[in-house]
Amino acid sequence: MTDTTARVRELNLYRQYFDLVAAGTKTIEVRVKYPHLADLAAGDTIRFRIKGTDETCEVRVIGVTEYADFEALLDGEGPANVNPTATRDEQLANIRAIYPPEKEALGALAIEIALS
Repeated sequence: MTDTTARVRELNLYRQYFDLVAAGTKTIEVRVKYPHLADLAAGDTIRFRIKGTDETCEVRVIGVTEYADFEALLDGEGPANVNPTATRDEQLANIRAIYPPEKEALGALAIEIALS
């Protein structure tokens, strides 16, 4: 028997990105390919939380695409889907400020999301 129950993941998100997700304008979430995210799949739910608050927003995972690094991810997914308020170069700098080179070396995940 196969377990088809969608899983709920809880992930922290900075306010500026949380607001874009909650508005439905950010459709690609960028994460490092950490082991605990390796099995994230379409149909799963992500409950984003602003760290230190009770404010949450739930999204449905549409798909997950793996990239070698953040540059390839932005080029493959389109910067406007990741953050419609910043240029590609600004986004790359912002993502790399969050994730140092040793984290980026693990691989990058483009998580396509839609509001639940």
